[in-house]
Amino acid sequence: MTEILQYVQKDSFLHRLAPLTKILFVIVVGMMSIVSTSIPFLVSVILVLLAIAFIAGLHREVLRQFFLIAVMSVILIIITVLTLPGGETLFVIGGIIPITTGGILIGVIMTLRFAVLITAIQLFVLSTQPRDLVHTLERLRVPVDYTLMFVIALRFIPTLQIEGTRIHEAQLARGYNPGSGIGGKIRSIAPVMVPLVSNSLARSNVLGLTIDLRGYRTKKRTPLRERHLLMLDYAVIALLFVVASAFIYLTLRLPVLQAW
Repeated sequence: MTEILQYVQKDSFLHRLAPLTKILFVIVVGMMSIVSTSIPFLVSVILVLLAIAFIAGLHREVLRQFFLIAVMSVILIIITVLTLPGGETLFVIGGIIPITTGGILIGVIMTLRFAVLITAIQLFVLSTQPRDLVHTLERLRVPVDYTLMFVIALRFIPTLQIEGTRIHEAQLARGYNPGSGIGGKIRSIAPVMVPLVSNSLARSNVLGLTIDLRGYRTKKRTPLRERHLLMLDYAVIALLFVVASAFIYLTLRLPVLQAW
């Protein structure tokens, strides 16, 4: 069973990077994708991220989630086309809803930005252990409450996925038949969501007690393993600085990154 946003144990250059370096990587890639409206540039960024995933041995985990990204992208394009008309009208649906070139262009750009951000975050989460991420956020003076919320949210996504699948399989083993098609999928949600929410609330109480017993809110903590910046980290940070500087220069001087 494929788990979403679950750390994958490997010995690749991406795993050897410090969490701080990967955080800077996500920030730089995210800012470039948000600022740029060039479709070729955004496609190039996606290809670079897929190449990094292939080199790090994480391409299977990343590509498995592309179906979800594709579904969300189609929904985003439809919403954008229907709500942001502009440019030349290609055709009209039902004589009421115009489909324009501007709406399609904006939808494609938003979809590519969404794919870039999701892929970059996937690479970060798949190659970073939660404890290393916690220690890095603490060294950055991030409040412990925000650190806990972020890490717990990431950790509970695969846990909820596994538990939801088990509950669904248990319902089917007991003879529950929601039917086929879209209606059957909708009817199968309630028998899964009710016990899933109930178990999550019970788990949250146990998690709160565990956090208090371990003294997580105390000021003095000693991590088991300290992650320091290595030569590889400095090289990647320097490369990110060069790429960001070149992007800023081209954005200010050339219109190629701001339009098709």
